[in-house]
Amino acid sequence: MNTANRLTLLRIALIPVFLIILYLSFPYSNWVALAVFIIAAITDLIDGHIARSRNQVTDFGKFMDPLADKMLVVAAMCWFVQTGQMSGWVLALVLLREFAVSGMRLVAVEQGKVIAAAWSGKVKTTLTIVCLCFMLGFNVSWLNLVCQIVILVSTLYSGIEYFVKNKDVFSKVV
Repeated sequence: MNTANRLTLLRIALIPVFLIILYLSFPYSNWVALAVFIIAAITDLIDGHIARSRNQVTDFGKFMDPLADKMLVVAAMCWFVQTGQMSGWVLALVLLREFAVSGMRLVAVEQGKVIAAAWSGKVKTTLTIVCLCFMLGFNVSWLNLVCQIVILVSTLYSGIEYFVKNKDVFSKVV
């Protein structure tokens, strides 16, 4: 297993550590959890750079890297919903977008096409992670609301863009 794939697995392994720290709720636990979350998020940047620069792009990485990102983000969002810092419908829309885009990619694969990650999807992931960091670090209601709006707008925009750019995928199915 190459270094990039090991970093992806590290990101996945850090998710339960992140959640356990949040649920233990000791002094400064939010800050410790934030540090773990940031480390996990940084592994995404590093593994992508390593995979491209060392030509270590693998099928495992193509599949697991975006899945690891989704797992990290959804874990944090579930915690925010449980603690009342995020509306459940925001999480639901994020999940709907992720399932819809993943489903579209599966249909495309059946047609022999690969739908690469779009720039808007990368921006969405970055904005979401930054917003979740702000929400972890500062539990301020107006900031949580702004972050939820940013997450929603970037999620909806990138989801719509994926479907508009790849509408031909469904023309053969319907």
